[in-house]
Amino acid sequence: MTEYYIGLMTGTSVDALDAVLVQFDSDDTPIIHGTYSIALPEHIQQQVQQLTSSGEGEIALIRQADLDIALISCKAIKALCQQTGISLSTIKAIGSHGQTVRHYPTTKSVKGYSLQLGDPNIIAEMTGITTVADFRRRDIAAGGQGAPLVPAFHRAAFQSKQDDRLIVNLGGIANISYLPKNGEIIGYDTGPANTLMDAWCLKHQHQHFDKDGDWAKTGHCHNELLKTLIKDSYFSSPAPKSTGREYFNLAWLEQHLDQLKTTPSTADIQATLLALTAKTIAQDIDKVDPHKNATIYACGGGSQNKALMEKLADHVAPRDLATTAKIGIEVSWVEATAFAWLAKQTMNRASGNLPSATGAKNDVILGGVYFA
Repeated sequence: MTEYYIGLMTGTSVDALDAVLVQFDSDDTPIIHGTYSIALPEHIQQQVQQLTSSGEGEIALIRQADLDIALISCKAIKALCQQTGISLSTIKAIGSHGQTVRHYPTTKSVKGYSLQLGDPNIIAEMTGITTVADFRRRDIAAGGQGAPLVPAFHRAAFQSKQDDRLIVNLGGIANISYLPKNGEIIGYDTGPANTLMDAWCLKHQHQHFDKDGDWAKTGHCHNELLKTLIKDSYFSSPAPKSTGREYFNLAWLEQHLDQLKTTPSTADIQATLLALTAKTIAQDIDKVDPHKNATIYACGGGSQNKALMEKLADHVAPRDLATTAKIGIEVSWVEATAFAWLAKQTMNRASGNLPSATGAKNDVILGGVYFA
């Protein structure tokens, strides 16, 4: 009997919830039967923005956001099944990532933690489908960062015996998965992808993102600012490593702007943030693929930013840069498909993390299971 899984993903951009209906063949190749995306209402975006800013936040606000994100998840699940004609009762499990509101990796002195909202109890109860959630904390318990989790799926879905590949996920935060045809897989967060550009664009253009990088293209990269930003210790710290909006945010940017003798124009700052994303990703690609043999495939919202993709292509040449659509999954659905796969792994009592990416001491089964 065909086993269907649903994957749910809301990323650091906090703009939409993506749902994908998928089955996996015998070699784990995903077969996507349907996709659905629902915009996050303004009140949820505001809740998450409050909870990801400095300070502990209100318990009541956390609970309300937990409920609201679960309810919109249920709405997306039901709409997806109605759209595809697949009955809720035939879904084996849902893999719900939830909305990250805190991600603090473990340091030498402090045990890290990661908190995602979107109550899986509500999802399981309202859909009647077994739900797998809270994927990150088991990896942290095993000594890992709890992120990035997608490299294990990238290995299953995209690794080739014929050529070296490198997947670049351009979400709020950028992460890379180096998939050599022979040798160890490497994966980690390189730093900001869209998060700084989106925040700056919202503040000064009142738009949630800079479509195609059009605003950035009206400015010029401010070299002094770029040099200042790249000196941040995160970019030179060794892998495994992960990060989030708790670190790379407007407060971080403004600290660096304060170090300049003159303040660049807002458009020049946007152009510089785009350059920062492209340059830091390319630097890390050069570290893991020094012989420049890998073909690079991008996914996530940033892969639809023409200016960013052009800048990244310049930096990674002579390697080819394409998108994951060329190898089987459209750019918008890779992460949601990853969490459907992680749900399958958990239901089959198989590991879902990749210790070489997260730093965990061993393979572990991820997530908690909330039975229907």
